[in-house]
Amino acid sequence: MPTIFTRIINRELPGRFVFEDEHTVAFLTIAPIRPGHTLVVPRLEIDHWIDLPDEAQRDLWSVAAKVGRAIQESFQPRRVAAIIAGLEVPHTHVHLIPIESEKQLDFSLADPNASSDQLDEVAERIRTALA
Repeated sequence: MPTIFTRIINRELPGRFVFEDEHTVAFLTIAPIRPGHTLVVPRLEIDHWIDLPDEAQRDLWSVAAKVGRAIQESFQPRRVAAIIAGLEVPHTHVHLIPIESEKQLDFSLADPNASSDQLDEVAERIRTALA
């Protein structure tokens, strides 16, 4: 059965995409820790990031850096953190989170009630910075 991320990538479920190419996509999480919290996901459905083929690894991190720079430009955080946890969805993904301190790297701070309007505005800011 495909993961929820594969279903988003295949447009079976909605996603607020900010970037996509042949190998990798980036879209907003529906429960952001901070505005700008974005997921970078390979199209290849592999559970553990260490099992990704080398080419997929390179593309994943290249896209993460590109999107991370756009988040930095859009939100001006002190840092854009990159986290791979991978415990809830068995599909490799990198969380990019704009932060001011390490205390903000707490998934219990995620906002499951982020409004569609907020998420749309955040996605547009990142897409504009990527253009």
